[in-house]
Amino acid sequence: MRRRDFITLLGGAAAAWPVTARAQQPAKMKRIVFAAPAVKVADLGSDPYALTFLEELKRLGYVEGTNLIVDRYSAEGKIDRYGDLAREVVSTHPDLIYTTGSPLTLQLKAATSTIPIVTLTGDPIRQGIISSIARPGGNITGVSVDAGFEIWAKRLELLAQAVPQLVNVIFVGRQTTWENPGGKGLREGAQRLRNFLSACAIGQHHKRSGVPAHL
Repeated sequence: MRRRDFITLLGGAAAAWPVTARAQQPAKMKRIVFAAPAVKVADLGSDPYALTFLEELKRLGYVEGTNLIVDRYSAEGKIDRYGDLAREVVSTHPDLIYTTGSPLTLQLKAATSTIPIVTLTGDPIRQGIISSIARPGGNITGVSVDAGFEIWAKRLELLAQAVPQLVNVIFVGRQTTWENPGGKGLREGAQRLRNFLSACAIGQHHKRSGVPAHL
């Protein structure tokens, strides 16, 4: 090999070294914390919510044991431990915290305003977790299973659409739940739905008898 060719080859190899070195470096590890209010740490591996969360992270390229570390904590159902648990979790400085339930979420919110928190809760506005569904702001996001009392009646309307022959609906819950604004909204929604169905029935009767319906 001629000297000029050798120098050219050596120079090309040297230029490629940083790229090769970067390619061989392991991906930066991310660390998240599962903070459970009641599910025991040993059972978090089979918790359906936690498993779904990990499956979605895997789909996005974050795999536990490869480029993701998952630390698991639990208050094991002891409400008086929520505050200490939240402070302990925050003190480890994870990249993200995953939790469920409004009480523990509120404790985590009080413990940090910078670490992202993903949570599954009831009505986040009524519980004081966020100020707006459309613009939650802050460091908390997630999924709500009850986005406000006004949605209770809407569920009944959707049920009526799904089951056109719907006649009776049984509401199972505590007396206090039935008496709160959600229960009131549900009763009002049921009355509106009853009036609507009655009007439809009258309309159908007049249509069959050939008499114009005036609703």
